[in-house]
Amino acid sequence: MKKLIVFICLVFVAVCSAQSLKPEFQAFSGALLKLKKADKGYHKFRLTVDVAPWAFQADGEVQAPGGDGDALITGLFDGDVYAVLAYVPSASPGSDGKEYQVGLFDMMLFFEDEPTRIRNLRFKLLPPANDEWAMGILKDALESGSLLGNVWGGKYDKAITKASADPLDKAKLRALQKKGEKKPEEEATITTRKRRVEASDDEEVAPKKKKKKKVEAEEEATLNKRKRRVDEDEQPAPTKKKKKKKVSGDPCDDPGLSIKEKRRCQLKNK
Repeated sequence: MKKLIVFICLVFVAVCSAQSLKPEFQAFSGALLKLKKADKGYHKFRLTVDVAPWAFQADGEVQAPGGDGDALITGLFDGDVYAVLAYVPSASPGSDGKEYQVGLFDMMLFFEDEPTRIRNLRFKLLPPANDEWAMGILKDALESGSLLGNVWGGKYDKAITKASADPLDKAKLRALQKKGEKKPEEEATITTRKRRVEASDDEEVAPKKKKKKKVEAEEEATLNKRKRRVDEDEQPAPTKKKKKKKVSGDPCDDPGLSIKEKRRCQLKNK
């Protein structure tokens, strides 16, 4: 009885988890696929993507609709084959500092928009997103995805159609890679521009400081001149010494004598 109750509880938890799980889809161009010749109706295939936010390798075997051994090879060259990846959105930081989606759990190859038959599907995470943490997320995603059953059976047709309308091809992956590589360069460019702006501001401030110092020096010189003028005005004017009249050798020429005394002196001396 206890075992039955535990089993029912586990089933209930699994059902609730499956209902809350919402997968997302990403399409990839058939040009990224490697397909071998059919062996007993099945082709071995490999899809490798190593551009952020993807770093994985998917291997498996695929059979074309109707079992035609040449249809997929022909469709691959004609652009009629593409892959759709089902994943649980789970980002993990790679060793390069970028984030990668590693919650992969299923994949389907489509031929002329018809699903094929796939067996022995395996996922392998690639560097720089294959550390222990990322591998744990992949393991959890594979277990959680198995609870959803067949995600290609019609419930998610709208999301799958939307993803397949814009598959990632080689050109788009190169653009993503180029964009990721440009980020450090852009940051360096921004830093350089910032330095130039700061240098320009410093150059503008420097003349202002020089001009200010010059004005202050001129004002100080003017104040010193005014001070000197005030000091000069406040000092008493020097008194002129009266020049003494030169006294000649004749005693009758003494300026202290009156006219009468001078005449008497002159008469005496005759």
